[in-house]
Amino acid sequence: MMPMRRIYSALFWGFLTLSSIALFPFAVAIWAATVLFDRRLVVLHRFTCFWGSLYTWVNPLWPVTVRGREKIDPRETYVMVANHLSLLDILVLFRLFRHFKWVSKIENFKIPCIGWNMRLNRYIPLRRGNRESIVQMMEACEKTLAEGNSVMMFPEGTRSRNGVLQPFKTGAFELALRSNRPLLPIVVEGTSDALPKRGFVLRGRHPIRVTVLDPIPVERFRGLDAKALTEQAREIFVDYLDGRA
Repeated sequence: MMPMRRIYSALFWGFLTLSSIALFPFAVAIWAATVLFDRRLVVLHRFTCFWGSLYTWVNPLWPVTVRGREKIDPRETYVMVANHLSLLDILVLFRLFRHFKWVSKIENFKIPCIGWNMRLNRYIPLRRGNRESIVQMMEACEKTLAEGNSVMMFPEGTRSRNGVLQPFKTGAFELALRSNRPLLPIVVEGTSDALPKRGFVLRGRHPIRVTVLDPIPVERFRGLDAKALTEQAREIFVDYLDGRA
């Protein structure tokens, strides 16, 4: 079974590489054709959602179910927060097909074609552990929200090693308080079984779920500090995941 998994994995990553090379020129063309009138780059992001979703659509090992998409008001600007289990989280969250800008570690922006497309989209880089970069990231997020773009963040900061929800960092919640924007919790399940943190060998068939929970309006956390809001938000994830167990 292991040799077959390695062969299948090599085929998948080869397809990802070749398709990224093929699709990036289309991203450049869309950017060039729309940037003057689509200041938020909605069209380019929608194409990027297609690009990212392609890898779950074509892979029978990763059947993805998305629940609660209708809770995302396209007229609203959110600080979106999702738990982080695997590299696949980024691909499956594109299946929302809703407008947002990612906050992502700066190393991802250096990946040929994929990282270049992230820069075209004006996603927001972060050098983890660098205080100056964190300050710049927060300023960029506030500016992005003010322009009408939701922001997607992983409050755990990095992928879970064992699938268990980690402590949340306060950054996303400080951002919601500073920008006076509602929070939107999104739960990802199953990706750590499909592709764990360590390694690139795909495992067997694992259903993946993305569940959009109820938005947390500003009125519910006005007056809280970032630490208290962080704890309350994490408790929402814990309650949902415990209820699924």
